[in-house]
Amino acid sequence: MLEDLKNIKSGKKELREFGLVVGGILLILGGLVFWRGRRELAPYVTSAGTALVILGLMLPTILKPLQKVWMGFSVIMGFFVSRVILFILFYAVLTPLGLVARLFGKDILNQKIDKSTGSYWCDRNPKTKSKESYENQY
Repeated sequence: MLEDLKNIKSGKKELREFGLVVGGILLILGGLVFWRGRRELAPYVTSAGTALVILGLMLPTILKPLQKVWMGFSVIMGFFVSRVILFILFYAVLTPLGLVARLFGKDILNQKIDKSTGSYWCDRNPKTKSKESYENQY
């Protein structure tokens, strides 16, 4: 995570993109706020969006501190959100599937040891392929 924070790009192109994207989103949100009837909040959101768009077009280097803070926040949020999603995926999806498979005695990976078998080697039946089959692999 610290490496990601150090590698945040802040060139002129990235600063311009930041100003245009965040400013554009704020302008859209301001329009939605105005449309939904919260007219007292709309001028603040749209003025912030307008300022970011204008600065992104005219003077993108002024946006560097704001962009660094914003991108740092996004790296930190991404770190935690990805772990929450993986936690939920594991404990809400994979764990119940594993428990149900065990309940029904399913051995998906063939891990049960059978003393009567001589080998666990699975023979593969080789198929002869024509040269044309290599051109269309899927």
